[in-house]
Amino acid sequence: MPELLALGADPLTLDDVSRVARGGVPVRLTGGARTRIARGRARLEELLARGERIYGVNTGVGGNVGISLAPEQMDLLQHNIVRHLSCATGQPLPRDVVRAATLLRIATFVTGASAVRNEIVDALAALLNRGVTPVVPRYGSVGASGDLMPSAYIARVLVGLGEAVFEGRVLPAADALAAAGLAPVRFAPKEALALINGTTMMTAVAALLWRDAFRVLRALLGAVALSIEALEAPDLPFAAWVHERKGHPGQIAVAAHLRDLLSGSAYTRPSGGQSCYSLRCPPQGLGQVWEALQDSRAPIEREINSANDNPLVDPETGILYKAGNFYGGHMARLLDTWKLDFAAMANWGNALMAVLVDDRFSGGLPANLSPQPGVNSGFKGMQLSVTSLTCAVRQMAGPSSIHSLPTEQYNQDVVSLGMHAAVTAMDALECVRNETAMVLLASAQAVDLRGGPDRLAPGSRRVYQAVRALAAFLDRDRPMEGEVASVAAHILAEDL
Repeated sequence: MPELLALGADPLTLDDVSRVARGGVPVRLTGGARTRIARGRARLEELLARGERIYGVNTGVGGNVGISLAPEQMDLLQHNIVRHLSCATGQPLPRDVVRAATLLRIATFVTGASAVRNEIVDALAALLNRGVTPVVPRYGSVGASGDLMPSAYIARVLVGLGEAVFEGRVLPAADALAAAGLAPVRFAPKEALALINGTTMMTAVAALLWRDAFRVLRALLGAVALSIEALEAPDLPFAAWVHERKGHPGQIAVAAHLRDLLSGSAYTRPSGGQSCYSLRCPPQGLGQVWEALQDSRAPIEREINSANDNPLVDPETGILYKAGNFYGGHMARLLDTWKLDFAAMANWGNALMAVLVDDRFSGGLPANLSPQPGVNSGFKGMQLSVTSLTCAVRQMAGPSSIHSLPTEQYNQDVVSLGMHAAVTAMDALECVRNETAMVLLASAQAVDLRGGPDRLAPGSRRVYQAVRALAAFLDRDRPMEGEVASVAAHILAEDL
């Protein structure tokens, strides 16, 4: 039985998100969280009893805020909120992203500021604990009132609408709930609005990409180390003294990582001529990526644990705040900057591949790393694929957040496009991961052609052995897409 994650006592961490979204760790609410949630709900009901006019409760939403609702219409509005937002398009988001988003909505609700009932929070927790995952298309959010449309696809499953995956099958939501031993709920006033109105989905993507990006970066540095050894380049550029003179923490960390991988190598030269930048400057060129990822943890965890919907109710004072914490600007900017980092990684991988396969620069290795060139083309095709992926990442690196357009009756006149940033960052990192897998395959091939793994440093030898456990030496041309996919999958498993 997996360990249990208690929600509401301590702030959620990125590790917690991964454990639930990917590891299947069940969740439960603490007593303190239940008390805050109940207090927030009671405050909302007090305001309603006094006849207060409350946005999205007894008024229309967005540009319809000026329309007042009769008491008998308030429940219907909540159900219509998810109905009218059921027009998303595109391929479904990954299961782990949807599970992470479900968890993050609970994290918002345990603040007590969203004024939902404990029953709704329990229903979200039950989706996670019983393995019911809503089907959520990727396009439809502008990231201003949060991720309205994708979040609505999660919310509607609670009332038995839409589709969900259960035990590997896509089912009508009502059937998936029944198969999991669950029953649909009914939304009370404000609850559907609270479920959709926030930065849930873009933050879920950021939380999972943070971990994945570090794994891909470390795998790329493994390919750098193997390339340095296969090309018999100097290791002097990674000396600690050099990078301490520059002073950037990420640069220092990447240099230390490469020293660990290269320590004890019989291939590297301690000094001598200068190698090309892709072999000499990884700390300076990729150190800022390492540093940016390290610095990103705090803002993502702040967003995870925030009250990010509208309106908010102070569960202590009962004051109602009509504000804009749903705006996804922080996550949009963060994800946009990551896309620049992913493009830098892609450029580095492309440069490494170019040096490895070109016999003008590879120091005696055969063209395209083929032991029988001519009739065999070796890694020529793989270089084309690497360059294609690099170009794709560079195209996706353009910022999403600057492309704001007014929408929704000019109520949402400036939008964050945080989910656009999230989707393109997710796709860009997948391209970089596949590219890194190809560079690992090429660098392992180059090591074999240079003289084999016995002269490798212990650190880089472990990388080499992990690659060779998945793909044999290329003695003659063969299809390699399966091996690329296998290496790419093991990068996410941190086996490389």
